[in-house]
Amino acid sequence: MKTLNPLKAPFGKGKFSRVRSVSYHQWEDAFDVEFDDGLAFLEPHATIRKANKIAPKAVVQSVERDEELRSGFYVHYDNGQTAEVSWAFIRELPPKPAKK
Repeated sequence: MKTLNPLKAPFGKGKFSRVRSVSYHQWEDAFDVEFDDGLAFLEPHATIRKANKIAPKAVVQSVERDEELRSGFYVHYDNGQTAEVSWAFIRELPPKPAKK
């Protein structure tokens, strides 16, 4: 079952807000991302894995927020891979595929 989050804006139309906090919930296999404007999203780990081409058996080792700009976060895995996640990836809907 795929659910659409009504708070997400169309791609390219989202308003920037700094990331307040991010945490990984292992029991839900999802990341809880809170923004300064009060919005919070529970982003499935599978979407971050797919977007960053992370190996399926990689295990989350640590989550690090971008401290300087607070515009995203990094997920470090036990196999040495790192996923970079921007604020737009969490707050905006993905772009629609181009028509052929």
